[in-house]
Amino acid sequence: MHTALALHWQVGPILPWLDLFGIAVFAITGALAATGRGQTLVTATFFALITGVGGGSVRDLLIGVPVFWVHDPLVAGVCLGVALLVWWTPVRWWQGAALAWLDAIGLAAYGVFGAAKALDFGVPPIPAALMGVITACVGGIIRDVLAGEPSILMRPELYVTAAALAAGSHVVLVALGVPPNFAAPSAAIAGFALRAAAIHWRIALPAYGRAR
Repeated sequence: MHTALALHWQVGPILPWLDLFGIAVFAITGALAATGRGQTLVTATFFALITGVGGGSVRDLLIGVPVFWVHDPLVAGVCLGVALLVWWTPVRWWQGAALAWLDAIGLAAYGVFGAAKALDFGVPPIPAALMGVITACVGGIIRDVLAGEPSILMRPELYVTAAALAAGSHVVLVALGVPPNFAAPSAAIAGFALRAAAIHWRIALPAYGRAR
């Protein structure tokens, strides 16, 4: 049976760092969602954990493997650490568009790792890309629901599309024979670039009824 640490060795040295980076960034957005509403450190820590591991947990349950963060000694500590970071640092560090940009970075990194892990466990290419999208998006959906915010799925600008580009690009590049160590950062950059463009220029897909 695979473990999270064994998987890290199999998919190469770049992907596990993308995984932890995506978890940390999403955990920061969760902590910010709590602190921005004047909540306690306990609430901020819970938001950080549930946002950081939510998408990956759903992915692992769908793939049928042990939930990654339960068997990884680093993940829960990373989420706790970033919650403490947000709690003890000046508010001005996290004002403005910090949440959106951090979320964009995590979206791309986590989408790639989710697709890579699905491929490693023998999931076919298209479902593997969808596992990447789930990995990247579900944590943010949980965060928004708990915070009483409109879900990321209901926002007009490109979001899920950027996750799909990151995950899908990785799957395609690997299928073409590109080594995962090169495919992963390339796909993550593509997903982040699309999300960054959507944030900056407010790019959105046509809404139902407006496309006709």
